[in-house]
Amino acid sequence: MQSSDQQPSLIRLTKYEALGNDYLVWDQPASIERLARLAPRICDRHRGVGADGILAFDAETLSVRVFNPDGSEAEKSGNGLRIAACHAVLDHGAGQEFELRTADRPNAVRVLAVDGACVESEVDMGHARLQPDAWVEIETPAGVARCRLVDVGNPHCVVFDQPVTPERCRELGPWLERDDHFPQRTNVQLVEVLDRRRARIEIWERGAGYTLASGSSATAVAAVLIHLGLTDPELEMVMPGGVLQLRESESGSLLQSGPARRVFSALLDPADLEPT
Repeated sequence: MQSSDQQPSLIRLTKYEALGNDYLVWDQPASIERLARLAPRICDRHRGVGADGILAFDAETLSVRVFNPDGSEAEKSGNGLRIAACHAVLDHGAGQEFELRTADRPNAVRVLAVDGACVESEVDMGHARLQPDAWVEIETPAGVARCRLVDVGNPHCVVFDQPVTPERCRELGPWLERDDHFPQRTNVQLVEVLDRRRARIEIWERGAGYTLASGSSATAVAAVLIHLGLTDPELEMVMPGGVLQLRESESGSLLQSGPARRVFSALLDPADLEPT
């Protein structure tokens, strides 16, 4: 039996969800390399805690790094930013307005409402970088996918003229994610415009797979639809996990607003997380 001074240093993880997209927040992890190595085990829904990814959060700098379930690092996550904002408010006393830094830029956050463990916020996702005005056609096992490519701090492939169903998303997503057009892999969205103020999407996330909701995906699709004149500059993005509000500011940056909710906190022995 271990004495008290031999007890291992426990890891505190806090789980949050944003429209069904769930992340574990790890405050100031001692080793990013170790976090990336443990991510597949931690995120495993059968052999670990279970999550769509891990957020390495630094309270001193209000910065966040995003790790996918496969251990790869993502440049950005829209839902991850709102979850990090929720964590900053609930656990670290952040105010009504502040900035969260990701790999690409500082992201302005405005808290809209706090209700118990739920925080609704608006996050400035920055300016979208659209590829030249040309459609990209990619051969897939399900036929030709007609796509527009866009970057909102991470890469996205927005697919038109396909059934917007979980089944088709699971079929096309892994194929397009690793297509030769995307040497760093890409996120994939199937889109259907419902009217001038609403669109519906299904999402395949790079390094994570089929996902109920994605803030950066919703932002990327909104950027493309607004650019093509298919919707107004303020719209709702309907996803299986819920609805996000998107709007283009006067400066051309894209803002998203929606809720994030704390689910639980846990202390884990890191030895239990090591791959066997």
